[in-house]
Amino acid sequence: MSTELQVVPRTLPTPGDSLGAYLQAIGRFEVLSAEEERRLAEDLYYRNNLDAAQQLIFSHLRFVVHIARSYNGYGLPLADLIQEGNVGLMKAVRRFNPEKGVRLVSFAVHWIKAEIHEFILRNWRIVKVATTKAQRKLFFNLRSAKKDLAWLNRDEAEAIADELGVSLKDVEIMEGRMSGHDMSFDPAESDDEDSAYAPAAWLEDNRYDPALQLEAADWESDAQDRLLSSLEGLDARSRDILNRRWLVEEKATLHELAAEYGVSAERIRQLEAAAMKKLRASMEAC
Repeated sequence: MSTELQVVPRTLPTPGDSLGAYLQAIGRFEVLSAEEERRLAEDLYYRNNLDAAQQLIFSHLRFVVHIARSYNGYGLPLADLIQEGNVGLMKAVRRFNPEKGVRLVSFAVHWIKAEIHEFILRNWRIVKVATTKAQRKLFFNLRSAKKDLAWLNRDEAEAIADELGVSLKDVEIMEGRMSGHDMSFDPAESDDEDSAYAPAAWLEDNRYDPALQLEAADWESDAQDRLLSSLEGLDARSRDILNRRWLVEEKATLHELAAEYGVSAERIRQLEAAAMKKLRASMEAC
């Protein structure tokens, strides 16, 4: 059988043109009996008869509408859901093998739902909310599993996790994602306080602003000058202890300095603390 099957309705309106006219039009197609369906399916499967494919598709369009209506809660146009479901139906008809002993409607439901699911996941949020198998299962079942719009308590979340065979953490994460909403990048033209939280208001990158770079360089140079000047005000031993404990790459330990100066490590610690206090006071005074 050819895999290049393409069925293009000749006179049927599309859901996007007029949903009412589309629903009225597909209502005129009769539901096929098992014998009629098998005859058409064999004609398509063995002889690649595209007219048979068209009849199979047209007779199942009302079934696509029935499935698409169950996804109305996601805020997407019903016409778009129907069109995506129709794509799934066409894929199912192309792959349907009449020798398997099942009705086309049972075989097609998977393909119809798969196309609608992909469409919802692509368009429901700017950022994808479900990528793993567990997340996708939660996305399409969590809304109906919740009793109301309130946040789930722990017992309810655990019950849903057990029912769907996912972890409690997955339930909590998906509930947070589905309760969020997309935000405009640019602030709204209003005095609303929410406009201050638009990404454009706080994502500005000032790292390469020449004025800020010059200010940072001046501050660093000034701080370095004040440090060197303050170090000069310390006695030689205190200056050496601070330098070797803080300002060189290979820092000396208290015990190493104690051995050199012939005092205890505790005394070196006291000298270091006193020198740091003097150094801090001197830098603040500069």
